[in-house]
Amino acid sequence: MTKIAFLLLCHQNAQGVEDQVRALTSRGDCVTIHADLNAGPEFRADLERGCADMPNVTMAKSVRCGWGEWSLVQATLNMIETARHSFPDATHFFLMSGDCMPIKPAEYLHETLRAADRDYIQHADFFEDNWIKTGMTKDRLVYRHWFNERKQKRLFYASLNAQRKLGLSRSIPKGLKMKIGSQWWVLRRNTIDLILKFISERRDVVRFFKTTWIPDETFFQTLTMKTVAREEVENNPPSFLMFSDYGKPVTFYADHFEMLCGQWQFAARKISQNDLALRSRLAQLYSNENAPPHVDNSGTRLYEYIRARGRAGARFAPRIWEDGARLGTGFDLTVILCKKWHIGNRIAHLLSARTNRATYGYVFDEEAPSLPDLGGYERGQDKRNRHRRAFLNILAAHDDTRALVICLDPANLDALTDFAHDGCTLRMLDVQCETSDEWIAEHASRIGLGTTTSNGALQSGLIRSLRQNMREDKTRLDALKLPHHHVIVEGQTPGQMSRTIAAAFDISIDDAARIARTEELFE
Repeated sequence: MTKIAFLLLCHQNAQGVEDQVRALTSRGDCVTIHADLNAGPEFRADLERGCADMPNVTMAKSVRCGWGEWSLVQATLNMIETARHSFPDATHFFLMSGDCMPIKPAEYLHETLRAADRDYIQHADFFEDNWIKTGMTKDRLVYRHWFNERKQKRLFYASLNAQRKLGLSRSIPKGLKMKIGSQWWVLRRNTIDLILKFISERRDVVRFFKTTWIPDETFFQTLTMKTVAREEVENNPPSFLMFSDYGKPVTFYADHFEMLCGQWQFAARKISQNDLALRSRLAQLYSNENAPPHVDNSGTRLYEYIRARGRAGARFAPRIWEDGARLGTGFDLTVILCKKWHIGNRIAHLLSARTNRATYGYVFDEEAPSLPDLGGYERGQDKRNRHRRAFLNILAAHDDTRALVICLDPANLDALTDFAHDGCTLRMLDVQCETSDEWIAEHASRIGLGTTTSNGALQSGLIRSLRQNMREDKTRLDALKLPHHHVIVEGQTPGQMSRTIAAAFDISIDDAARIARTEELFE
C-alpha cells in the first residue's frame, strides 16, 4: 500500500494552497505545510483555518526562508520530521511548492511508486556534468557564505573576495561525492530515515551545508546518493518545469493542460495562481480514477519551437557578410510558397520541365535538399540560412543565370522578408493547400513535436497550436503586402489557376495550363 506525504513549501496565496491541499488529500494522501515566516503570521493563520477540517494535514515549524540559503533545507527538514511523526504509514515523501499541481491521476502516481520502488531525484555530478550554466560553481562549496547574495549583495561578495585573498578555502567533508540537481524530489521513507541517521552521526556535514550557497540543490541530492544504491534512484526530478530565455521559471496556464499531462513527471511547477480553471482541471484529473495517463514528453520541444518563432533574425543586427552579398537589380527570384513540401517540389519540377529554368526545392528549409556541388557551400542548412543571398548568388552563378525559382515554407517569412528588401525582382506563387488534422499530426511528428501515436488530447493540443501558427504565418505574409503575390487555392479550376501561374512565373498561358491541368497536382 502506497501513501504519499506531500511536503509543501509555501510563501503566498493561502486560498490557492488550501485548494491545492484539498486536491492532494482527495485520494487518501497526507500533506505537511511549511509557511514561510516572511509571509507574516496572518499567512500561517489563514492556512491553519483553511485546513482545519482536514485531518490529514499538519503544519511544520516555520522558518524565515531566503533564496540560496540553508533556510530552505531547514524548512524541508522541519516538514520531514513533522510528517514522519504525524503520518507513520506514509511510504513516500513528495517535496513540492505551493505553485505545483499534480499532472497525473493519483492512482497512476501510487501504482508507479509502488511498482518501481525507487527514489526520484536529479543528481548530476557537481564538478563534471556542467549542470550549472552560469555563475559560481566550485566557490559555492569551498568558501563559506553567511550572507544572502540577493538581499546583501555587497556583503556577500566582500566576504567571498576576502576569503579568496586570505586563502580560506575549505575541503568537502570526508566521504562525500557532491551531487547537484533540481530542488524537487520524491523519496521513500527508508531513504529519508537513512539521510536523517547519516546527518545525526555526521554533524560536520550539516555544518558544511549550512554555509554553502544554494544548498537545496545539493544537500538531498548528495546525501541520497551517499546512502542509497545508484540503481534504486531515478535520475530525474518528478516535477516538470521549464525556464525562459532569461532563466525564469515558465508559468503554465489553461492552454498548457494537454502538454502538461503529456510529460512523464507526476507534477508540474509553476501553475499560475490566477488560472483557477487550470488548477481545477488538474485537481479533477488527480482524483479521477478513470483518467488514462499518457506520455509524449513533447513539452520542452513544443515550448522551444513556439518561443523561437519570430525571435530568430530579430535578436541580431545584419551580418557584415550579408551586407556585402546582395542579389540586387536584375536578379529575378521566384518563390513557390507551400506548406506541403511535396506539392511545392512537384510544381517546381513541372515548371523546370516546361521552361528549363533553374529551379530548386526547399533549399532553406530542408536539411539535405538536392543541390549541385558548390565546393562545400551547399552543405549545412544553418550555413545556407546565415548567408541566404550569397548562397543564391553562388547557385545562380553555377547555372549561369540571373533568375532562380525556389520553394519556401510559409513559416520561413524571415527569408522572404530578406529577399523582399534586397532590391531584386521578387515574384511569389502562394500555394494554399487543405490541411487535415491527420496531415498536421504527421507534420508535427516530422518536425519532432509529437508522434502519430500520441494520446488524442495531447495530439489535439499540438494540432491547435500548429494550426494557429499557420494562421499567424498567413497574417504576417499578408501584412508584407508584396507587389507580386499570386495565390492559387486547392479546389480552384485549372482555368483559374492557369492565369495565376502564368502571372507568377511570367510564362505563357499554355505552359501554365499544362501545369494547372496536371493530374493529382495537390495529392
